[in-house]
Amino acid sequence: MKNVIEITGLRKRFGSGENEALIFDGADLTIERGSFVSLTGASGSGKSTLLYLIGGLDRNFTGDIRIGGKSISGMDDQELSHIRSFKLSYVFQFYNLVANLTIEENILLPIELSGRNTKDYTRRLNELLELTGLTAKRKYYPSQLSGGQQQRASIARAVLTEPEILLADEATGNLDKASGDEIMSLFKRLNEEKGITILQVTHSAECAAYGNRIVKLVDRKLVDC
Repeated sequence: MKNVIEITGLRKRFGSGENEALIFDGADLTIERGSFVSLTGASGSGKSTLLYLIGGLDRNFTGDIRIGGKSISGMDDQELSHIRSFKLSYVFQFYNLVANLTIEENILLPIELSGRNTKDYTRRLNELLELTGLTAKRKYYPSQLSGGQQQRASIARAVLTEPEILLADEATGNLDKASGDEIMSLFKRLNEEKGITILQVTHSAECAAYGNRIVKLVDRKLVDC
């Protein structure tokens, strides 16, 4: 399967009556496996909504969204949960780390909550701590880390299960330029060295340029720049 994400004829509305707004109107998009795509567009145009739709977090749409060739419209909650656990993962603008857990414990938390044995992920954990430059910080708590370090920890948590797809929603939005550059360089390494397909939402032209393809949401359509 060459395309890991396929969106066809997507239509999405918010509200009703006089307050109804059309966010997507027949939008199409295909994303090849192993690509790094930057999604840009005006604030409030629906970029973050698209990530939620792809992950099945919002299923109120018409058209078709396929992950790995399978339509999410026909998936039950268990299948969608499996997709979000093993096929794709999210990184948000806010780090969402648990304050009273160490960095190591935060990274392993999704594994523990799913009932899997965290010991099975020791090698992968150590590899990601090295990749993100957090080996020496593994026993620290989030409050002891900078914003950039906390975001690197959230990325390590997101890719611990080796997902095929990483969806990033303004991942550098709360960071200074130096920290933002570190995060974008980390995304680039994950894409090039680990083969993870990345779809990032960003307002920054500089961050968008890290991708090998830029797509813009304009007039309710998705168009290549």
